[in-house]
Amino acid sequence: MTPAPVDTWLLVDAGNTRVKWALADAAAPLGSWLAQGAMAHGLLDTLIAEWQAAQAEQGRVPARVLAANVAGGGVRAAIEGALRVCAPGAALEWFTSLPWRAGVLNGYANPAQLGCDRFAAAIGARALAPGRNIVIANCGTATTVDAVTADGRFIGGMILPGLRLMSGALARNTAQLPQIDAGTVLPPVFADNTHDAILSGCLAAQAGAIGRAVAAHGGATCIISGGAAPLIAPVLAVPARHVDNIVMLGLHAALLAGGMDETC
Repeated sequence: MTPAPVDTWLLVDAGNTRVKWALADAAAPLGSWLAQGAMAHGLLDTLIAEWQAAQAEQGRVPARVLAANVAGGGVRAAIEGALRVCAPGAALEWFTSLPWRAGVLNGYANPAQLGCDRFAAAIGARALAPGRNIVIANCGTATTVDAVTADGRFIGGMILPGLRLMSGALARNTAQLPQIDAGTVLPPVFADNTHDAILSGCLAAQAGAIGRAVAAHGGATCIISGGAAPLIAPVLAVPARHVDNIVMLGLHAALLAGGMDETC
């Protein structure tokens, strides 16, 4: 028998490469998950089984779902199809970038054009470091480096190719594709072979962008997240707090803050 919906939330972060999710008790503190998971887009056909297993183990079906999607219509359709099976009674909201939400004022020239993942990450960072100037570096398929002021204004940021994209672009012309994963050994700054030189240069470019943003934002608190963060964080010249999945934390913070508010 399928459990009845209870005061439980399902958070979904559909990024360019993977779909991450977390199940949270509505009364739990920020970042406290009952269950969580992640899968590549090519494995989305297993999403129903994974969610059903988590719900059966916890004895809960979510009453509310908040999902951020930057991966396009196909991924959105797959998530919606899984929810029709796993949580047919849940209230589903697709997270979008609003002028104001959860204590963050969206300062983009056109607030709706800000990527919803970047807005969620700003909300998450603000919840983790309230009252501080913050730089959020989210290092995934693309690397985004964004700034939030101490009073909660998202003032903008920068987007550059992620570490794998950047190294791949160079390697296509050198036949020296670096293997980049969580176990990659960091090369010396001055590498003695092309493979390591590509990786060293790309790490320096990523770290330099983040360091420049921190300096421009008055020595702000830096939060780094994303799949490439374990490689980039050790080469930063500025202190940084490594946070797993800042977008998911932002979605959670948005729900903990209550309803949507487009005014300030």
